[in-house]
Amino acid sequence: MTSIDQHLMKQLTWRYATQKFDPTRPIPADTWGALERALVLTPSSFGLQPWRFAVVTNPETRKQLVACSFGQKQVADASHVVAFAIRKQIDASHVDKHIDRVVEIRSTDRESLERFRNATVGYVGSLSEARQTEWAARQVYIALGAFMTAAAMLGVDTCPMEGIIPAKFDELLGLDTQGYATVVACCAGYRAADDKYAGLPKVRFDPNDVITRI
Repeated sequence: MTSIDQHLMKQLTWRYATQKFDPTRPIPADTWGALERALVLTPSSFGLQPWRFAVVTNPETRKQLVACSFGQKQVADASHVVAFAIRKQIDASHVDKHIDRVVEIRSTDRESLERFRNATVGYVGSLSEARQTEWAARQVYIALGAFMTAAAMLGVDTCPMEGIIPAKFDELLGLDTQGYATVVACCAGYRAADDKYAGLPKVRFDPNDVITRI
């Protein structure tokens, strides 16, 4: 293994779903800035980025989120909480917003993207409301994985949380009035010295049980 390979394995082994955060240790601004950039750089189907990431640092708001998280105190004690929300309606206007951004960033002409634009509009338009929600939720889990991996590489602890009441998150964070719906949350910060789960060995199936080489 190269030193880079070893560092990757070390950090992924170090990472665990942190059960107890140290409330006195905030994530430094530059480190958090890198993690937000990792979220922005997450890949998505068609590049449509059907999401919004609500970053919660306000202590009072995080305390209120405990009641929306079945009493899990990680949301109050972590440095940051991210609500991963999907866009409720993905339509032609959203596709056009993406196309406009492509034109802006790549300095290309819109006409050259017309075929891609029409194919994308046709795809999202063919999805039922339930199917579109499912599709967008799958995209947001890519962002969750990217975020947690980036955090581990930077020595930041995380805890993904599906044990939340999404509608309450939306109401408290104002996402419901912005056209977004929370799917999953993730706490980020630094583990408490007395978190008993921190030193436990990882339990994973043997690689041959989960990897097929063809």
